[in-house]
Amino acid sequence: MLLSMSPKELNRVDVIRDISERRLRQKDAAELLKLSRRHIQRLVNQYRGQGPAGLVSLRRGKPSNRRYTPEFKQYVIGIVRQFYIDFGPTFANEKLREKHQLKLSTETLRQWMMAEGFWVSKRQAKPKVYQPRYRRECLGELVQIDGSHHDWFEGRAEKCCLTVYIDDATGRLMTLRFSDVESTFDYMNITRQYIEEHGKPIAFYSDKHSVFRLNRGEVKTGKQMTEFGRALFELNIDLICANSSQAKGRVERANKTLQDRLIKEMRLAGIDSIEEANAWLPEFIADFNQRFARTPYSLHDAHRPLRESSSELDDIFARQRSRVLTRSLTIQYDKVVYLIEPNDANNRLIGKPIMVYDYPDGTISIKHCGQPLTYSVFDKLRTVNQAAIVDNKRLSAVLAFAKQSQDLRENTPERTRSKRNISRAAQQRAMNIALMKESDTV
Repeated sequence: MLLSMSPKELNRVDVIRDISERRLRQKDAAELLKLSRRHIQRLVNQYRGQGPAGLVSLRRGKPSNRRYTPEFKQYVIGIVRQFYIDFGPTFANEKLREKHQLKLSTETLRQWMMAEGFWVSKRQAKPKVYQPRYRRECLGELVQIDGSHHDWFEGRAEKCCLTVYIDDATGRLMTLRFSDVESTFDYMNITRQYIEEHGKPIAFYSDKHSVFRLNRGEVKTGKQMTEFGRALFELNIDLICANSSQAKGRVERANKTLQDRLIKEMRLAGIDSIEEANAWLPEFIADFNQRFARTPYSLHDAHRPLRESSSELDDIFARQRSRVLTRSLTIQYDKVVYLIEPNDANNRLIGKPIMVYDYPDGTISIKHCGQPLTYSVFDKLRTVNQAAIVDNKRLSAVLAFAKQSQDLRENTPERTRSKRNISRAAQQRAMNIALMKESDTV
């Protein structure tokens, strides 16, 4: 005879058998099973009369006394079918409590809805099918881009981001570059390096990172674009955002391969910093492409020649902001007041918009219709030097801004630049490299 017993009942069988065969005292068994001696005696009597079957619970296989009646279950299912057919179990249970005064557990309702086909659990839901697509026809038609955050130096340096540009048609690594973060300035620097080496592709294919796309709900239908999107628009390069990571699987799979091969290659080469890695990456790219790149369907190169000059590229890959020149010939950008040189030509620009160019290397340029304007800086975040104010010929304009921010400076002893601005990690790294070069020349 087969018996269905729980682990607790199986453990009791061994103990009760030892008591029946006088190998164990009831007192010790009671402490072992954490039961009373009277209950131990009751179990012994059942075992002696019926054997192990006497220790099986009499409720086994019978419905619970706390179960809902079939009529109540059908009543709830009928309400759900009529009003809440597309609701989730938790939400539907809230409405049953609020509007119908029906109290039951969410898990019970979930099981009922699953049995009726109203709800499919996440474990049972079928994964979405992503059908493969053919590669593009030729080189430069579509370039997939992505940033991979990883411990690339295996603890020899801080964790950083590797930005990958890979051609869809050939699988060639077009550009690799390490950076501290995945910022707008980093993508601008890398894209400029790409187009100077290869030319302008037809389109870049990216994810929906905030560098590429404005994700705020109020601007999704507008014509605004990110700084990186604006730079590509001026270069006449399309930017396409993938709806899922599987859509840009070429670069995603390349990231996994690089996280294996590139890390080991850098370990063998003794590379311990971002600067050393960026200088060595062209050698790795050439070897990688020789091994894994494939021939495209068409030998036509879709890259277009770069016609913009170096100075034009500087302005395109800068953060651009429009400001209106005040009557005191001042503008404010990133909590800094810029004092435009007073002259007849600049006086005619009062009330007109002028452009502030924030370059990736940290420098600032102010222009009107492409013509640079001479300016001086008054930083509102720094302590005002009395001697400097006295010597400043434009004392009134400076004091006007100083008075407006006086309370803020007193109540906030330490402040930083605007948090809404794009990351300046790339700027800081570029400035540090420039300082190192100057020290080497000296």
